Amino acid sequence: MSKAQSPYVEEMTTRLTVTAKGQVTLRKELLDHLGVRPGDRVVVELAPEHTARIRAAPTGRIDDFIGCLPSRGVTASVSDMNEAIASGWAGACE
Repeated sequence: MSKAQSPYVEEMTTRLTVTAKGQVTLRKELLDHLGVRPGDRVVVELAPEHTARIRAAPTGRIDDFIGCLPSRGVTASVSDMNEAIASGWAGACE
């Protein structure tokens, strides 16, 4: 895949050194790119050909949840929702 076709926002290649304990330290630029903050976790998925994919793990924060579901263009007011709930309890649902 050429640079023009790359699915990545920006080119970032970094080399990390493995310590005697088998640990690596992720550089700040990489953590910033992943949106990882101190105390957050990352997920490493093993892939074919001795490769791995690293991404930020879900944090459980409400900010991570908002906007995660696709919009279907359907909206309802609280009154509409309450009416639907009342109709459902009354057995009016199909």
